[in-house]
Amino acid sequence: MSHLRGKFIVFDGGEGCGKSTQAAMLAERFTSEGRGVLHVHDPGTTRIGQMIRKILLDPANKDMAMRCEMLLYMASRAQMMVELILPALNEGKIVISDRFVSSTLAYQLGGDGLTADEIRRTAEVAIKGHWPDLTVILDMPLDKSVQRVQPKFTLFPDDPLAGKEMDRIEQRSLEYHQQVRQNYLAQATADPKRYRVIDGSRAKEVVHEEVYQVVSKL
Repeated sequence: MSHLRGKFIVFDGGEGCGKSTQAAMLAERFTSEGRGVLHVHDPGTTRIGQMIRKILLDPANKDMAMRCEMLLYMASRAQMMVELILPALNEGKIVISDRFVSSTLAYQLGGDGLTADEIRRTAEVAIKGHWPDLTVILDMPLDKSVQRVQPKFTLFPDDPLAGKEMDRIEQRSLEYHQQVRQNYLAQATADPKRYRVIDGSRAKEVVHEEVYQVVSKL
């Protein structure tokens, strides 16, 4: 599959949908096949991105405005794009990202009046116009996804809250997360060439095989 050289693939979806698992499985499979792969998670991965991630997910930051939240996510992406993603794409590596701008178009859309156009224009600056070649949305009913969410927020490895508290985004209402799901599906409907929706409620091995087939057809 030499045609996948220099391709940018994103896994996205609501909390507990299995995107992190599927991103890791695809990266491992491509690596075992001898392909150059860069696997990143958004926000984070870079030193600066990790600091931003802590600010974004800290449950103590409940007073954060939605526009501030959106811009912090974009700042993390801007650093990751320059530091890691662009060099990897230029080397012909396959870049696999756990979340990306599609997350902001699902989670921050409508907050404080934010429009999809504002988010996309801000993203265009942050990511230097390098949009993913494919975004895989792992979809599942909310009642199933919430059962998978495990409290995991921690600022430090020895934090007494490690594994006991949900992060700032996970703590939001079920109504909020239901709207997030609808926002993801709306993105895929609006751009069927660059999005694929896959049922994430099945066994991870079954989901992986469908993901592999979809990506192979890029």
